Amino acid sequence: MDDHEFRLHLKIEVSELELWVEQGWLVPAIREGRRRFGDADLARARLIFDLTHRMGVNEAGVDLIMDLVDQLHGMRGTMRQLVTAINRQDVEIRQRLLGALGELDDIGRL
Repeated sequence: MDDHEFRLHLKIEVSELELWVEQGWLVPAIREGRRRFGDADLARARLIFDLTHRMGVNEAGVDLIMDLVDQLHGMRGTMRQLVTAINRQDVEIRQRLLGALGELDDIGRL
């Protein structure tokens, strides 16, 4: 969706969308020289809207929260790759790896 459609979904002004893009909280795709927003952008924007309008979080707080969201998303991708790699191993190796992970979990409970 383009800027106008995106803003209509969120009921925000042009200046607010510009701020969000300038801050790097939203990074729309550029096609044919125009910004295009997808479903993931809309989900991020709804979070930003809730943080700023409903929870009163300031710009520094939104920066921090969005950075943490991005880190968490990256870690989830890494974990998905790790699980895939473990599942490709022979049964014996897979059991040893899962056992080692269980031992790490036990250490965390001490």
